[in-house]
Amino acid sequence: MAREHRYLIGFLIPALLFLAVFFGYPLLSNVAMGFQQYTAKTFFTGQAPWVGFANYAKAFASTLFAPSLLNTALFTVGSILGQFGIGLALALFFCKKFPLNNVLRALLLLPWLLPLIVSSATWRSILDRDSGILNAALQYFHLVSEPVPWLTSPDVALLAVLLVNIWVGIPFNVTILHAGLQAIPEELYEAAALDGATGLKSFRHITWPCLRPVVSVVLILGVIYTIKVLDIILGLTNGGPANSTQTLTIRAYQESFVRFDFGVGAAYGNILILISLVFAVIYLFSNRKRNDA
Repeated sequence: MAREHRYLIGFLIPALLFLAVFFGYPLLSNVAMGFQQYTAKTFFTGQAPWVGFANYAKAFASTLFAPSLLNTALFTVGSILGQFGIGLALALFFCKKFPLNNVLRALLLLPWLLPLIVSSATWRSILDRDSGILNAALQYFHLVSEPVPWLTSPDVALLAVLLVNIWVGIPFNVTILHAGLQAIPEELYEAAALDGATGLKSFRHITWPCLRPVVSVVLILGVIYTIKVLDIILGLTNGGPANSTQTLTIRAYQESFVRFDFGVGAAYGNILILISLVFAVIYLFSNRKRNDA
C-alpha cells in the first residue's frame, strides 16, 4: 500500500509543481504588488516601496470605479442569463434525434474554439456602423431606419459587447448541459409518462432536479470566467466609447499596461480575485450542503 502511495505522490508532484510555478507564484506576486508602489521605474531600480492599502484607496477613489463595477455586474449577469438560457434550449433541442445532429453540435463549437481576439475582430467588422453586415440586414428587413452605432454610441456599446460574449459562451453551456441531460436515466421519463407527466411537467419534476448539480457548475464557472473577460471588450471597444464599456478587468489592464501603474492594476486584479472567490465559496458551500442532504 505504501508503494502505491509513493507512485501516486510521484504522479502528483509534477502537477503540483506546475500549479505552484504558473499559478501560485503569479497569484502571490499579484497580491503583494497590490500593496506596493510598483511602476515602470521599478524595472530599472528594483525598488517597490510598501504602500499598504494606498493602491486600493486610489482604485476606489477613481471616478471610473463605480461605473466599472456596475458595468461588470451588468455584463456578467446579462452574459450568464443569455448564455445559460440559450445554451439550455439548444441542449434540450440536441437531445432529440434528427439528421445531422452531431454535425450541427460540432459546428456549434466553432465560436468556443476560435481565439477571442479573432472573434472580436470579426464581430467588429460585423457591427461596423457603415459597412457592417448586421446593420445592412436590419435595414434590409426594415427593422431600423438608419444604421445603429453599435460600437461608437455609449447607449448601445455595452449591449453590443454583451451580445458578442453571449455568442462566445453558448457552446460551453450547450456542451456541459447536454452531457448532463444525457446522464438522466430514460426510465424516469418513461415512468413519468405513465403518470401523465410530460412536457413541462417532466422538465419541472425530472429534468431540472437531476440537472441542478450540472447547472450549479455551469453558472459558477460562467460567472468566474465572465467577470474577467478582457479580449472581447479590448478588441471591440477598448473600454469606450466615453468609458461606457469599462469593466474592472479593463481598469486593471489600463492601469497596468497603459499608465504603467502596476500597483493599482494589481489592486483591481485582486478585487476581481476576491469576487471570484466569493462565488467559488458559495458553490462549494451549496455543493457540500447538497451532499450532506
